[in-house]
Order: sequence, then structure tokens, then C-alpha cells
Amino acid sequence: MNRRKFLARVVGWTGLAALVGAGGLVAIRGPAPPVAGLRSLTSQEHRTFEALVDALFPGGGAFPLGARGLDLGRTFDAFLADEDDDKQEDLHAALLLLEFGPLLFDHRLVTFSNMKPDDRLAFFESWSTSSDLVRRQIATALRKFASIVFYDRPEVWPEIGYALPLGGT
Repeated sequence: MNRRKFLARVVGWTGLAALVGAGGLVAIRGPAPPVAGLRSLTSQEHRTFEALVDALFPGGGAFPLGARGLDLGRTFDAFLADEDDDKQEDLHAALLLLEFGPLLFDHRLVTFSNMKPDDRLAFFESWSTSSDLVRRQIATALRKFASIVFYDRPEVWPEIGYALPLGGT
């Protein structure tokens, strides 16, 4: 076999392996239901953020209401859409790393949004104390954004003892 054929085969096999690998990641992640009207997030990113806020603010705990059903992903999307491109890119990358984190860092065949809620919380909390600076930064940033969009909801205010603004709305 000459060098040209060898290189063509190596490139072909490498491309096939990458395609199968990417297909495997898509299969593990699964499809996200479409979310109409998003300005910055993809439906997949919306699902990842919703899984995060559901783990951080479960119903029945300190907040009987919880995050489920508040569509905080849409609120985060609206906030993110008004940020500059660099911040948007960083947060898109952070959500992608969080989504595939169990696979990349723990070698588990599951994505973040497909984990059980208790497992999601434990996984995310492990990022807060990780020796890896990037994971700690991602955990801190996403926790801040999740807190902002959760505590900004009028439905949550009575749970934290916040009196309604003077206008009552």
C-alpha cells in the first residue's frame, strides 16, 4: 500500500470514528422537546438549565413551589439574549460541559439532564468543590444565574418573606 492510500484510509477511518462518536453522544443525550421563542438558548440548553434549576430548587423542600413549572430556562434565555457575544458563548459552553460532564468527567453513560434529580444535585455540587478551576467557575456562574431567575419570580417572594413592591405587582 502506498503512502497516499494509507493516508486516505487513516483519514477515512478517523472521520468515521468521529461521526460514530458524535452520533453516540447525540444518542446518549436524546432529543429535547422543541421550545418555541428562544432567543439565545437551544432547546437542548434550555432542557439542561431546567434540569439544573429543578435540582437546585426542588418542590416540597425549603420552597414548596420549587422551580418546576416556572420555565426558568426561558427567563434565563431572555437574560442571556441581551448579553454580549462573549458572555453568551461562555454560557453556551458551560451548559454543554455540564450536560456532558457525567460522561466526560465521571465516565458514566448518561448526560446531566437525563440523571435522576438527586444524582444531578450531587453531581453539580461536586463541581462546586472540584479541584478543577473551570468546573468550579461553571458551578459558581450557573448557580448565580439559577438563583437570579428563581428569586426574581413573584411566586417565590412569599416563600422568602419578601413583601411585594409598593405597587403590589
